[in-house]
Amino acid sequence: MTDVSVAVKPRGAATQPARGGHRSTKRSRREARAAYLFLAPWFVGLLVITIGPIFASLYLSFTDYSLLEEAKWVGFDNYITMFTEDPRFLSSLKVTTIYVVVSVPLQLAFALALALVLDRGLRGLSIYRSIFYLPSLLGGSVAIAILWRKVFGAEGLVNAVLSIFGIQGPGWVGDPDTALGTLILLHVWTFGAPMIIFLAGLRQIPSSYYEAAAVDGAGVWRQFKSITIPLLTPIIFFNLVLEVIKSFQSFTQAFIVSGGKGGPADSTLFYTLYLYLKGFKSYEMGYAAAMAWVLLLIIAGLTAVNFLASKYWVFYGDTK
Repeated sequence: MTDVSVAVKPRGAATQPARGGHRSTKRSRREARAAYLFLAPWFVGLLVITIGPIFASLYLSFTDYSLLEEAKWVGFDNYITMFTEDPRFLSSLKVTTIYVVVSVPLQLAFALALALVLDRGLRGLSIYRSIFYLPSLLGGSVAIAILWRKVFGAEGLVNAVLSIFGIQGPGWVGDPDTALGTLILLHVWTFGAPMIIFLAGLRQIPSSYYEAAAVDGAGVWRQFKSITIPLLTPIIFFNLVLEVIKSFQSFTQAFIVSGGKGGPADSTLFYTLYLYLKGFKSYEMGYAAAMAWVLLLIIAGLTAVNFLASKYWVFYGDTK
């Protein structure tokens, strides 16, 4: 019966959807043109501001370019020079690696500890959360870096407090042995953003898990080790990846605290600071571009390693 009904359908009824489809096509094309028109500024910005400079910097990394003269093709000379003939490059890489390796775990541990405290249902939680988040907003600013330099200076607040106990402190930012430590401390102090993410993760863990563990006799430490940490590993991994990338790009603090030189004795010569000095002080833009690409490869490599290693320690709810 179904075949018969289709066969006797009037010819006009069969052609009606086609005319409707034609109108629909014209309308969709008009909407597509409008969409492309509105997206055009974004495409232009992507090409001119993002993709264009990326390929330009890649080309310049293979040249000797000083901004004032035409770029000269030198092949891989910039890359070879930085690893074989430039001790300051290796020093900046070492300083940045120490900074990342020490500051990131300390910051995440401190952020997790405070998130655990705030998750215990304190009164005025929103106020505490805002206060603790504030350093993350201000930590990368020039004003805080200047304040940090004053606080840890020879006549700063830290030494004033130590003098109360009869201790004569050094000029923390002027001593090669302690200058990097002050920057690590500044980075740890900006724990607010990871703390907020940890706090959100803790709120997603069902309280019934802790209640069942308590009934079985598990103490606070056992609950933290067997429930909190495993269920929080995706959040830890997320914060770890973000903070590693951000730490390798740190610039403002080292620039202000060291007076833009990376001193004393290159103890605060961060990678990005040395890149800036090469590009905008020495006008070796080709060399600076090569450094930027090496930094990109380092960050990309570490991020890839983090993702590959995550399958061994990050627990997701759907993992079997």
